Amino acid sequence: MNPKIAKALSIIAGVLFISALAVSIFSAISNAGFLWIGFFFSCAISFLGYPKLKGYAYSMMIFGSVTLALYFPQYFVEYNGFKFSALIVPLIQIIMFGMGTSMSIKDFLGVVKMPKGVLIGVLCQFTIMPFVGFALAKSSGFPPEIAAGMILIGCSPSGMASNVMSFLAKANLALSITVTSVTTLLAPFVTPFLMGWLAGEFVEINVLDMMFSIVKMVIIPIGAGLLFNYFLRGKAQWLDDLMPIISMAAIALILVVIVAAGRDSLLDIGPLLIVMVIFHNLIGYVLGYWASRLFRLDEKDCRTIAIEVGMQNGGLASGIAKEMGKIATVGLAPAVFGPWMNVTGSILASYWHKKPLDDSDS
Repeated sequence: MNPKIAKALSIIAGVLFISALAVSIFSAISNAGFLWIGFFFSCAISFLGYPKLKGYAYSMMIFGSVTLALYFPQYFVEYNGFKFSALIVPLIQIIMFGMGTSMSIKDFLGVVKMPKGVLIGVLCQFTIMPFVGFALAKSSGFPPEIAAGMILIGCSPSGMASNVMSFLAKANLALSITVTSVTTLLAPFVTPFLMGWLAGEFVEINVLDMMFSIVKMVIIPIGAGLLFNYFLRGKAQWLDDLMPIISMAAIALILVVIVAAGRDSLLDIGPLLIVMVIFHNLIGYVLGYWASRLFRLDEKDCRTIAIEVGMQNGGLASGIAKEMGKIATVGLAPAVFGPWMNVTGSILASYWHKKPLDDSDS
């Protein structure tokens, strides 16, 4: 982007922020909708012109989209009787297909090449976040279905965003991709079991139905993506280039639909839910890192597992909530977790990128 345009947009974003803040304080935050929306989208576009901020552009776009859904939910719930929530599962399948096209068999060979790191990563993923989510749900005082959503995001595998953050953090990218791949393929079996065990007291969990739902949303499209990668990789370059963009747009649309559907509940408990989600995310990074240290992994692997544990597949969690028929309640915590983890993940990756590895770890 032209630096002059980026600078002009930055000035516009600053003016919009001051105006939105003033209207929110001296009038009512309900009157500042267009200002907040304009601020987030102006930031998102202007960040593309600054190398150090470019990584935050997508996060700002997500915040803008969520704000749009909060202020104008009526446009994102249904149209002429068609409920937009029906798009969530197909969008998850598109995202998983895109994940499959970026994978290959060698991504699973990491289990053989670095078994200790993969085992610790998978165990941390499916223990730390589910049990922290359960503890937060029990202590939150939230309505049962919203509390169950906190457990659901904890029981989900890591997603592709963790691979990007691991690369930026100078972590072990091969380990990150392998842990993401393994936890994703284990999700149809592990996630329903954990949900039945930990969330069963909050909502009714049909383990077999959830298992088949995850197979439909994960295994089948990833398998199709792997076949595409094997037979057609490089032969449809336009699709290779387009899939990451489609995936990002799909995630944004899923969040908008969930926030619009659950707007009233989110406004009622929003501040406390945000605090709980922040704590859940941050403790995932901390415990993931120090658990890896406890098992004497090197610095690169510790960074990797911290990011894998702290960053969940919010899209998949949203799809599960939709299949449960509880998108406006169980789906709220994943909808808040998704945008937040992208911000913290970017900040953590930037910090580690600047922090040199020990000579013994590099």
